Amino acid sequence: MISRRKMLGWGMTGAAVAALPLSALAAPASVSTVDLRGSIDARDHGVSPDGGDVSSRKLMALIEQAARQNKPVYLPPGDYRVSGLDLPDNTRLVGVSGASRLVYSGDGSFIRATAARRIELSNLVIDGGNRWLDDQTPALIHFSGIPDVSIDNCEILGARKSAIQLERCGGRIERSKISGATDYALYAVESTGLSVTGNSVFDCGNGGILIHRWEKGVDGSIVTANRIFRIGARNGGTGQYGNAINLFRAANVMVSGNHITDSAFSAIRANSSSNAQISGNQCFRSGETAIYSEFSFEGAVISGNTVDGAANGISVVNFNEGGRLSTISGNIVRNLSATGPYKLDGAIFGVGISAEADTAITGNVVENAAFWGLALGFGPYLRNVVAANNIVRGAKVGCAVSVAEGAGSTVISGNVFQDVKDGGVIGYRWTEAATGELGGTGDAAAAFPHLTVMENRVG
Repeated sequence: MISRRKMLGWGMTGAAVAALPLSALAAPASVSTVDLRGSIDARDHGVSPDGGDVSSRKLMALIEQAARQNKPVYLPPGDYRVSGLDLPDNTRLVGVSGASRLVYSGDGSFIRATAARRIELSNLVIDGGNRWLDDQTPALIHFSGIPDVSIDNCEILGARKSAIQLERCGGRIERSKISGATDYALYAVESTGLSVTGNSVFDCGNGGILIHRWEKGVDGSIVTANRIFRIGARNGGTGQYGNAINLFRAANVMVSGNHITDSAFSAIRANSSSNAQISGNQCFRSGETAIYSEFSFEGAVISGNTVDGAANGISVVNFNEGGRLSTISGNIVRNLSATGPYKLDGAIFGVGISAEADTAITGNVVENAAFWGLALGFGPYLRNVVAANNIVRGAKVGCAVSVAEGAGSTVISGNVFQDVKDGGVIGYRWTEAATGELGGTGDAAAAFPHLTVMENRVG
């Protein structure tokens, strides 16, 4: 029950508050948002925008003091021209998003840290200005041996080399914008539980997000929900550069939900990386193979991706190097060109989905492939491949399967091949057609015991 007395009391209180001047309602002048967060305001310690070398030295001293006190350092808006920031353990550096700018003054290195437990950078613009970095400095931000790195809501641009290089680090890079690196946006090697999530990466010269290891081993990184576009290959090559997301020797990595456009080579390239999960990505206008799992790997799950525009769509190959064991399911692959970014004897472009060993290819749709819709095996490198319940619409050949000596067991069943100019299922010895139509004739079993071809529709 609400009494009349209580109603009158509330009314008097509201009137009294309304009568107060606005200054009385505000926080005391000595209390700022920064104070409430427990941060140390850089202005109170002589660190000011455009303060030059003196300000740079004071900032480094302030960071060390704050780390000892377990407090963040707050940088108000402005340009802070600094270099040689060697961050101690427990550094927390925070600014105002888009307004607090650390600008590299060009004295050899910018931001680095080694053998710390925790480093946090948030709400900062980190601008390399395309200035010179010394031979020992591979990136604007170079961290080594730090299990808990946090780079959150930062903008990192103008790197003469790479923007970020992490060695034996874990933690998270998220909600950040990384652009204009001459080499890579992020080069992470020997990671220990790294998450790269929700970033925007673009206009980088040789690569986007690289998850590498010096030797093959479990990595466990997660690369999700990033937007990556305009990734070049300034150094040329045949796939070493120009990849939006690149795994190398890194096992147990998840790559999912990324939106990737205009990569010089691959949208996602996994080299010698076992147990990769590549799912739910959108890959548009890739210069070479959009999604690649290659060389010595065991285990790849490639599912639910959209590929539109590439030289090849999805390729899971190199059984000759030990590449095997995968599922390729529920993908849409379309608009594949017969030309790629280089000329090489034996190179094949215009293929929708390729696989060689211990692989199930199921429930995919391939449309408008300049050469082959599906490619099963290459020469003797074919073993235990099933291609079932796929649709290929518009291709020179619906399914090319190896019938070379040494090719192993293969099942091709329940597929629909429509508008395939030279046939639905054709046997090949390497790149030369060796049979007529096998898809609807039933002749494959007699001529090639390693093949089971049944219940396909060719039109």
